[in-house]
Amino acid sequence: MDDVVVVGGGPAGAVTALVLARAGARVRVFERARFPRHKLCGDTLNPGALALLARHLDTGPLIAMSDPIEGMVLTGPGGVRVEGRYGRGLTGRAITRSVLDDWLLRQAAAAGAQVEEGARVTGLTRDGGVVTGVTLARGDARTAAHRAAIVIAADGRRSAIAFGEGLARQPARPRRWAVGAYFAGVEGLSACGEMHVRAGHYLGVAPVPGGLANACLVLPHQGGHGALPPPARLLTRYLAADPELRSRFAHASIEGPPVMLGPMAVDGLAAGVPGVLLAGDAAGFIDPMTGDGLRLAMAGGELAAAVALDVLGGRLTVSRAHEALATRRRALFQAKWRFNRTLRALVAQPRGVAFAAAGARVAPSIFEGFIRYAGDC
Repeated sequence: MDDVVVVGGGPAGAVTALVLARAGARVRVFERARFPRHKLCGDTLNPGALALLARHLDTGPLIAMSDPIEGMVLTGPGGVRVEGRYGRGLTGRAITRSVLDDWLLRQAAAAGAQVEEGARVTGLTRDGGVVTGVTLARGDARTAAHRAAIVIAADGRRSAIAFGEGLARQPARPRRWAVGAYFAGVEGLSACGEMHVRAGHYLGVAPVPGGLANACLVLPHQGGHGALPPPARLLTRYLAADPELRSRFAHASIEGPPVMLGPMAVDGLAAGVPGVLLAGDAAGFIDPMTGDGLRLAMAGGELAAAVALDVLGGRLTVSRAHEALATRRRALFQAKWRFNRTLRALVAQPRGVAFAAAGARVAPSIFEGFIRYAGDC
């Protein structure tokens, strides 16, 4: 029996396991995939995410594997362009998720967490209404139970535990899809990430190590509108039609097959149930246009680990731990949630995008402040 089982070995799960192991807890991570693996993402850590990792790790190796991100470029309709630097010597880092996630999980293992990859959690075990562990599907089709004092679900935006327990749902609106790929030969890249907001969609572009660019399209698609075109055709069509990007991608070549996912938004309804805590995107996922998703996910992992340690130390009962986590999550994240939802609503309507573009022309300093706030500076 372990003190804590962490379901999911992505950034939230790895940080959770790292904190717990460093505190002396017996922690085991069950990760369905085998790392390294590709993950659709903007591939950037903002200054806040980098500072969070620096609280727990020597980030020197991570910095050596990544490139600096000094701020963001935001463009809108009608040629609006705002560039905001993080300032005060703060930078983020550009690093692919295949490299970042593998490195973080190895750090958790080095701290003492037991990591099992290729392990698919299929459900939960209970005793008297309190979760006492998980069930796993083994390679021989058998199901095995694994006990723990507390379970932390960090298994992503489509968390089997969160959805299975009724703790998360996909809202009817917005229904947005994302498609992303790496490109070689993109012109005009800088040490800034880019967000190109248009009426009805947005395009993110970020430089990544190796001279490549990560390009990601996010657009709405409601049920009943027919199937979306193939990912490569959809992404290249929007890039070729964009006045800011068409010339920069004119001679670029796509490197590997694009990845598509959606619908993206997930609403977290609770922070857990007795014996289970949610962390990372399993606790709720907001469209990633602010670039703060990784920081929020890992900070959620820190909070879940702290609550679990309070349970193990006798300062909280296991049956009330999820309520304590909900309170702490609201205190830490409420302002950022509101900010992210406001931006999400703004870009969902052409009128909102036009209003924001007009504001950027008149007072670009406001949007520069938004960029620094989104970067958790």
